[in-house]
Parts: sequence; C-alpha cells; structure tokens
Amino acid sequence: MPRNLRNGKSLDIMDGKVVHLRHGVALYKVKASPYWKCRIWLPAKKKRIVKSTRETARAEAIRDAEELFAAMGSRGVLDSTPKEKTFEHFADKLAEIEIAKGKSGEIFQRQHQNTSSLIRNQEYGAVVYFKDKSIDQIGTREFNGYISWVRSQKPTLSVGTLNHIAVVFRKVMTVAYNAGVIASVPETPRQKQKDNPRSFFRFKPLVSKEHDEYKLLIDTADAMAKERVRVRETVITDELRDFILFMTHSFMRPTESEVYALTHRDISTADNPKRLIVTIRKGKTGHRISNTMPAAVTVYHRIKRRQEGHAADDFLFLPKYKNRSHAKRIIQRQFNALLERCGLKRDRHSPNQHTVYSLRHTAICMRLILSEGRVNIFNLAKNAGTSVDQIERFYARNLPLSAEMARNLQAFGAGS
Repeated sequence: MPRNLRNGKSLDIMDGKVVHLRHGVALYKVKASPYWKCRIWLPAKKKRIVKSTRETARAEAIRDAEELFAAMGSRGVLDSTPKEKTFEHFADKLAEIEIAKGKSGEIFQRQHQNTSSLIRNQEYGAVVYFKDKSIDQIGTREFNGYISWVRSQKPTLSVGTLNHIAVVFRKVMTVAYNAGVIASVPETPRQKQKDNPRSFFRFKPLVSKEHDEYKLLIDTADAMAKERVRVRETVITDELRDFILFMTHSFMRPTESEVYALTHRDISTADNPKRLIVTIRKGKTGHRISNTMPAAVTVYHRIKRRQEGHAADDFLFLPKYKNRSHAKRIIQRQFNALLERCGLKRDRHSPNQHTVYSLRHTAICMRLILSEGRVNIFNLAKNAGTSVDQIERFYARNLPLSAEMARNLQAFGAGS
C-alpha cells in the first residue's frame, strides 16, 4: 500500500486551514505529518516549492517560513530571470534561425553547428558565462567582462577565435533586438590581430621562370600521372592536374560544399568572354553564381570526355565516390604527395604550409597580378564568395607591385 494512503484515504489531506503569511507564502499542515509545511510561489519559474519547517508550533513555523523566504530572496531565487528573457533562450532562437537558413541555402548548412560550438563551449561559451542573466542587462561592459573571462579560461585562443566569439555573441543580441526585448545591440570591440598572409604558389612574373612554383606543380602532377604513382588505395591520374587547373581558374574553395559538390548540372558554358558559369548552391557564404577564367572551359571539356556518358547529377571530380568526404581526402592525399615531390610543402615566403587551399589563394593572387592592377576588386570578391576587406587584408597588401602596376601608379592624366 502506498505510504501516503491509510485505510484507502490520502494522508496528504489538509489538516486545518491554510495560513497565508504574505503574497505567495503560506503555511499548512497535512494529516500525514505533525509538522507545518511552508509553500512559496516562484513567479520567475512559475512553480511552487514546499519545505517542511520541522516545527509543530504555529508561531515557530511562521518564524521559519519568514527566514526561508528571506534566504531565497538573498540568493536571487525569487527574482530569477524568466527563461524567455535569458541569453540562452535567444541562443536557442539563433540556432533555429540558422538551421532554417541552412536548409534554404542562404548560409552554409552546418553553420549553426559552428555557432553552437563557440557559444555553448563548456569551458568559455557565452551561455555558460551569462547563465540565467536577463539579456536586457547585458551591454558592452558585460561583453568586455565576458571576453576577459574567456582569455583567463583559455589563454591559448587566437585573436581570430576571440573575434568569432564576439560575432556569435552579437548574433544572439541581434535576435533579442529584433524581438523587441533590448533597445540596441551592444558594441563589441574587435580584438586586434596581426593578419597572417595566405600561402600561395609563386608564379611568373612574381618570380623568374626557373622559380615558378605553380608551373612546377602542374608539370609534376603531369609526370606523376604518367608514372601512375600510387597513393594508398588510389592511383594519380590526369584528374589531379585538371583539379589544380580548375581550382586556379575558378576561385573556388576546396570544400565539400563547393568544388567537391559540383555536378555537371551546376556547369554551363558561355562566350564573349569565354567562361564557365558555375552555380555554387551551398557554399561558405551561401548560394552564388561564379564566372571562371577561359582556361577552365578547356579543363571542363576534358572532364566531359573522361566521363563519357555522364549524367547531369554526376560529380565533376572523383564521381564514383558518392561519399564526398572520402573524395576530398583522396584529393588531399594525392596533393600532399605532389607537394612532397615538388619540395613545396612549406611555403618559403610565409610561416605557413601549403595545402589544397593554396590553390584558391593562388587563383585570387593571379587575378590581382596578371590583370596588372586593372581587375575590379569588388567583382573579384563577389565571384570568389569573399569580401573586398578579405582580399585587401590577406592578398593585395602582401603582393609586390608589378612593373605595370608601378607605371599605373606613376601615370599622369592628360591635363597634368
């Protein structure tokens, strides 16, 4: 028989009347116990708590109830923040928004995971730091305190990561602002950092013909394909050389959502000027249409001949591997073997290592240099799915002036 039943009757039945001490605080007794119980209503959590006073006398029970009420108030329990006003609540809302945008192709599909990994990190996440703090009490001063705490928790975090943390913090505050909960989004001072130049393969005219790293890369890839060099379970073919050429003439990222996701359906050719029009459906910056350089058209024709009878949904590179993560790893391994053979694994001009990503950096640098300063940097940024600021910070500022660019710099107008 349940302990709160005796002879079929509940022992939790009230024994006498409820004694109301103040709004939300009451005393009462039940037949199951000789002690007075204290009941306190928590408006923020919309629930009641019940504690036994361990007193049989009413006067002593009233004193204990008042002491309990005062103690809860001093600990902030009574006036704790409603969940719908907490920082965590709006972090949840941000996740919902980013998941929806990812599904519609507006942003990278897994961006919400990147955001969550920063904002919910158990060591330094904003959700951990602000806990149940009301979001309308979080301003620039609180943000600066948070960043100082992050630095103390994880001193090894780079300035870039700290700025990413600031970005996701600001996203959460923007959700609250759009919901009308806060009057403005707090300022989040950017942490100063020294930009690290991107590694790329030097090419003529930046270097002499004898030191042209890009040409060495292409020629060596061609030689390794003719030798049918084996890298783990795969053999290097002409596909690696075409992959390199396609990358440096299309400005694409070597990611699963960009170059490895391309199918024949995403490619069309155009003339005047000769180019490929490439549809990137779910790139890092969302959906975009990109125009290639003329050489990419020739590469694409070779790909089509290699894949005779291909379907529209077949992938451009390593089409037999439906798992694109696996396809990406194969290209990476082959490319690393190529770098080792060329002696180009380490970038001689920066503290960085060369990777497949260096091909994208090479593509952007080629346009800046080979156009002799005439390329429209806004169009280049849009085509590459980046920003003018990124190109100026990581590419343009680290490139030497060519002779033609120097002549442009020194040119005088007709009326001078």
